[in-house]
Amino acid sequence: MAAAKLSPLSAVFVGAAGGLLLLSLAFPWWGMDFIAPQYPEGLEIIVYPNRLEGDIDIINGLNHYIGMKPFSEESFPELGYLSYIVIAMAIAAFIIAFTRSKRGLYVFIAAFLIGGALGLYDIHRWLADFGTNLNDNAPIDIDPFVPPIFGENRIANFTTFSYFATGAYLVGAAFVCLLVPLWKERKT
Repeated sequence: MAAAKLSPLSAVFVGAAGGLLLLSLAFPWWGMDFIAPQYPEGLEIIVYPNRLEGDIDIINGLNHYIGMKPFSEESFPELGYLSYIVIAMAIAAFIIAFTRSKRGLYVFIAAFLIGGALGLYDIHRWLADFGTNLNDNAPIDIDPFVPPIFGENRIANFTTFSYFATGAYLVGAAFVCLLVPLWKERKT
């Protein structure tokens, strides 16, 4: 008995998911804005899958006062290999689309879910590490804190806004493209 195949239209959706994954690499995935009376225009950290951008030096200078270790690309080893994982996932999506393998799609969706959960865990882990491992000898003593992955937080006189950016939404759209074949080809 031959293995079940995806319809051509479903294969197009899986291929589109691969394209969206590749496209996501060109955009930031996550960010955090910092607003305070002395910085009304705000400061920001922008996280791409392979680099950090934004007002990193200024934020590190301010974080020194509360005893937080500095942010740098070296602090986040994931930035060295995340792009390769995304490229591998895109290639897997293209292979599944080409072969139209239903079994491959199911395995890929499971891997996508696991990868997404690990990614969210990793962001939370880093936020907790930076916010709770404060230097006891810092000039300003504040209670340890864990900024949210998404949403608003207040730290001293700074209000922070954490958000998912364009790249994360493209990854989300890729996941939706993978779910369409499940719905379209469900057994009645």
